[in-house]
Amino acid sequence: MTRWAKSSRLDIDIPPVASVAGREAALQMGGFCIFRRAFLNTNVYIDGFNLYYGALRNTSYRWLNPEALCQLLLPRNTIAQIKYFTALVSARPSDLDQPVRQQLYLRALATLPKVSVHLGHFLTHEVTMALVVPSGQPQKYARVVKTEEKGSDVNLATHLLHDAHMGRFDVAVVISNDSDLLEPIKIVRQDLNKKVGILNPHPNPSRALLPHIDFIKQIRPGVLRAAQFPVTLTDAHGTFTKPPRW
Repeated sequence: MTRWAKSSRLDIDIPPVASVAGREAALQMGGFCIFRRAFLNTNVYIDGFNLYYGALRNTSYRWLNPEALCQLLLPRNTIAQIKYFTALVSARPSDLDQPVRQQLYLRALATLPKVSVHLGHFLTHEVTMALVVPSGQPQKYARVVKTEEKGSDVNLATHLLHDAHMGRFDVAVVISNDSDLLEPIKIVRQDLNKKVGILNPHPNPSRALLPHIDFIKQIRPGVLRAAQFPVTLTDAHGTFTKPPRW
């Protein structure tokens, strides 16, 4: 049986491993922190695109209720706020309904009182990129349209730091595996003395983040399946349903 070390400050169980290898070994064994006191106010910060590409793309679980997800994975924490960071997508020739599906999902999120949506933006521009050519042949290039999502990671980091500074949570939980968030996470833990955990949507945890967080849990298909919105929802504007292609 795995033995756990106890932290008297927040009454949590933490794996007695400090190294990246040790934390990864604990993950392999299913080890994670368990918050015993339900009164620890917890804010959740979701990088929507990191979650989508890490755990939801090409699955039937995209009609995800993030509040239900957090309740399942953090049953002993009091969820105060869930902040969802994304950007509005545009229609593509191969998928004209993509913005419609996104708007329906944002409408579903708006039915959850603890969830707020914070929008970044997309930048689309033409760039010249190298083509793959056989060895020894002259390099060839092509002009392509490149689309980049901007603002979500910066917005997430800003809200995480500001909320920590204002004392709005005891524990912050980040749903992302983006190592670009390392510095704000370090500041929140080391300078503002808050606990930070990750719900990881990707198959493997970031080696850069692992030494600087208090706990991590993997988002697995079973919990995604259990955390879906109902097919039909109702808000102040009426009734709407899950997109048929989802």
